[in-house]
Amino acid sequence: MALNQVLPHASKLPISFPREKNPTEILTEEIEPSSTDSVGIFAHDKKHLLINSPYTEQEHLLDLRSLDAENALLARALVCMRNLRPDYATAPYVETFNWDEVMEELTRLVRQHGHQWKETSFFVVAFRSRIPPTTVYEDLGTLDKGAHAEATASGGFLKYWFGYPDKDGRNLATCLWRSQEDAIKGGVGPGHRKAAAAARSLYSHWKIDRHRLIIRDAVQSWEIIDWGREE
Repeated sequence: MALNQVLPHASKLPISFPREKNPTEILTEEIEPSSTDSVGIFAHDKKHLLINSPYTEQEHLLDLRSLDAENALLARALVCMRNLRPDYATAPYVETFNWDEVMEELTRLVRQHGHQWKETSFFVVAFRSRIPPTTVYEDLGTLDKGAHAEATASGGFLKYWFGYPDKDGRNLATCLWRSQEDAIKGGVGPGHRKAAAAARSLYSHWKIDRHRLIIRDAVQSWEIIDWGREE
């Protein structure tokens, strides 16, 4: 997990690149919806536990049954999330990932399950960091893995992605949450406190950006904006 990324006192830095996307194109493939497929919404590849991070042990898996339909469907769509460019450590957040493909997959899932998607917003954290040459990357991994298990257990943790440091030690990690309240709750355990205490010695610089992902009715459009910006 990004160190101390969701604590209320963490620095709130403005984002200069919010950008609204055009309405998602409707898929032309005909999919037969099922009016009794509500149970299927909460399973991915016939499993209720979803791999939503680089960690695959059971304590790191998301239980889709703990979510409502909108959050479960987005979590499933986010399985295809990937970076589009190698300079993700410094690139604008909206341009870094394949959001159009994620929304296409979400649209497909909504149609497959015959679900009427209602406008929902999600809490997004982007943790930008730089490590000095003296930092042992494996030490970061140990702290990160412990914090991730805590966040998963707290609930509402939909997606975790992180890259690898570039030649200058710069990196990006990002989390998508059901709500800001879930993110705060997920970041106050002993694992997160331990990671936060180690931050000064492991990082030469870090910055926390907060965003809001808004997906409107019927997945007709979406946008990512600064969390503090009014809609």
